[in-house]
Amino acid sequence: MERLQTDLLIIGAGPGGYVGALYAAKKGMKVTLVDKSRVGGVCLNEGCIPTKALVKSSRLYQSLLHSETLGISVESPRFDMNKIIDYKNNVKDKLVNGVIFLLERYNVKVIKGNATFKNNNTVIVSEEIEITAKDIIIATGSKTKHLPIPGINSELVVNSKWLLDNRKLPSSLTVIGGGVIGMEFAFIYANLGVQVNVLEFLPKVLPSVDSELSTRLLRYAKQLNMKIVTNAKVTEISVQKDKAFVHYTRRDKLEMIETDLVLEAVGRIPNMEGLGLENTDVAYDLKNGISVDKFMKTNVKNIYAIGDVTNIIQLAHVASHQAMVAIDNILGEERRFSMDAIPAVIFTSPEIATVGKTESYCKENNLDYEVVKVPFSANGKALINGSEMGYMKLIQDRNTKVIIGGMIFGDDAENLIAPITIAIQNKLTSKDLSETIFAHPTMPELIHEASLGLNHLGIHFID
Repeated sequence: MERLQTDLLIIGAGPGGYVGALYAAKKGMKVTLVDKSRVGGVCLNEGCIPTKALVKSSRLYQSLLHSETLGISVESPRFDMNKIIDYKNNVKDKLVNGVIFLLERYNVKVIKGNATFKNNNTVIVSEEIEITAKDIIIATGSKTKHLPIPGINSELVVNSKWLLDNRKLPSSLTVIGGGVIGMEFAFIYANLGVQVNVLEFLPKVLPSVDSELSTRLLRYAKQLNMKIVTNAKVTEISVQKDKAFVHYTRRDKLEMIETDLVLEAVGRIPNMEGLGLENTDVAYDLKNGISVDKFMKTNVKNIYAIGDVTNIIQLAHVASHQAMVAIDNILGEERRFSMDAIPAVIFTSPEIATVGKTESYCKENNLDYEVVKVPFSANGKALINGSEMGYMKLIQDRNTKVIIGGMIFGDDAENLIAPITIAIQNKLTSKDLSETIFAHPTMPELIHEASLGLNHLGIHFID
């Protein structure tokens, strides 16, 4: 067996692992990165990046269908699913190959194989390589959660990874699960003309966002002829010939949907399979993942864990940030992970973006706050873009006037959330924002308008 020694061993080469490897290498550490699959993990290969490439194509098709309002006539717009998938793969491959180049450039040793702990300091890779490390970061991410119901293993029931390579659209798709993954794929396929049904067990889709955002999204889903059923408990999936029949109960009534294809999207769970954590002293459980503190350290002094495997919050950019927090602490530069300013974007049509505290959270925790809601119709660029039906919320602490939360529903939410995140991270006040000059005509002017509105000085809307 080959034996290696390294300063830092990172298990998992997703957005937590590879970012951590590059960050540590640039800080002078000897780094070894192990992954059983391709560099980039789920995010780059079968998650964030490829999904958003499909979002881009599906939205463009919808834009062409409605381009007449801009004075542009496109007769019988059509798309080629093979080319859409090829475009997605090209984007993914460019990004992954770029990461591989950087890892080579900064002398990160990359090993492909299954990593299993032998003890707190040693890992065996595919029974061929033994690696001893001063410090270890576990970044193995998450895996698809499955429902324990009859018929779930049918060939007509697929996961999001399968859909990312699907080159033949079904006439109908039923999505089990109205969370982020389920709703993003629901809009991708509905934008491409597929009849989409969504079955959600809870009282609303996108349960992690404010009810106002979730409710408003339903209007756009209806425009795409999407059928959304909440409080629906799937009990069985049966198959006859080339059709799937999804059986579910709602208010004690048994109902059924006939569909060509079923997407199971009921969430993801920490991936610790085959890690051999039982050979270590690391505290963990199969449901909640690996326990860590604010420094991303486990209860074992030289072992850290980051990203989805900790089950703190399942976002790629959080994993990347946590990786840098862990490495700084390994190097003796005390740094804590904070949940105060974590942006999240849901790539439905329109987009939803949030950061900081929500209005619901403020009410439930009796916080003294002020909120303003600015319609996109108050913004010239939004009118130009045809997105005047959106809106932005800003929340500030009533006493300090510090911005503590922001929510956006509408086009370009993915970019608008960034400056609000900076404001919350740096404890800026509404006065700080209102005294900042924003370029005109641009969507970020909505932030300026909202900051004025928090002090009842809004110019282009009634506050």
